Amino acid sequence: MIRPRRNRKNPAVRSLVRETQVIPSDFVYPLFLHAGSEDEAIDSMPGCTRWSLDGLVKEAKEAHELGIPAVVLFPAIDAGLKTQQAEESYNDNGLIPQAIRLLKTEIPTLQVITDVALDPYNSEGHDGLVVEGQDGELEIQNDETVEILCKQAVSHARAGADIVAPSDMMDGRVAAIREALDDTGFKNVSIMSYTAKYASAYYGPFRGALDSEPKAGDKKTYQMEPENSREALRELALDEEEGADFVMVKPAGPYLDIIALLNEHSTLPVAAYQVSGEYLMIKSAAAGGWLDEKKVVIESLIGIKRAGANVILTYFAKDYAIWFRAGELL
Repeated sequence: MIRPRRNRKNPAVRSLVRETQVIPSDFVYPLFLHAGSEDEAIDSMPGCTRWSLDGLVKEAKEAHELGIPAVVLFPAIDAGLKTQQAEESYNDNGLIPQAIRLLKTEIPTLQVITDVALDPYNSEGHDGLVVEGQDGELEIQNDETVEILCKQAVSHARAGADIVAPSDMMDGRVAAIREALDDTGFKNVSIMSYTAKYASAYYGPFRGALDSEPKAGDKKTYQMEPENSREALRELALDEEEGADFVMVKPAGPYLDIIALLNEHSTLPVAAYQVSGEYLMIKSAAAGGWLDEKKVVIESLIGIKRAGANVILTYFAKDYAIWFRAGELL
């Protein structure tokens, strides 16, 4: 009699036939920072911190020593520096360039990824420049935004960023950033494009962490409709043609089918971002005693990798790496 259970009969056999394994080198660790001298707990994301520069280096070093190869940086910008034209986004002496230089000095082998978008710097809280359209509705200026994104990406590259990650979803920005980087001598700086970034309700806690909620309107004219999947293939084709080195799906958990779709149709590495809402749901349920946090985190990350993600951005990266080192996964 054929008995599939023979391949599940004990831990040793189960480990031999295991098809998917998540390891710390799969992770990018998202880190929040601010210009203050003290680290701050983030109310909307319990367990996460808005780091000072010193705290950022310490946390990144601990993560790297656990086998996590890369971090991605998200800045909380002082309100007084936010403007309609987001000039602070390409300030070579701004918070992110300072952080990049410090991290690359203190942890040279760490890969530093930077978010390229205007929402932390834009006084309107949008990923692009905002004007009032003829119908009185807000209008996001695509091409004018791309010009600033190029300045931002070059500024980050000048500071030593290894990878820039445009998360804005403006049309044509990957090609423009690639050209800008190449023309300024940064041919080896990679682009991790947010290829299929959906207009998701799962981003709420993140916006609380950075105080970057749009003052008016929403992001549906540039982020993708949750109902659409074929559109992701169109965005994928464009990003490949324009020179992306990685493609990304965001959020991860509710869009496992999109991760699988991009993996099937691309030879580029596929990244997936387990976003703040996914993180908070697990944290909240675990805090209430309804879920085993460690087991659910592990299962959620396995699901993302099994769907086809080569790279996983997750706030649980350091926790998972600690469990992995301690042999607590099996």
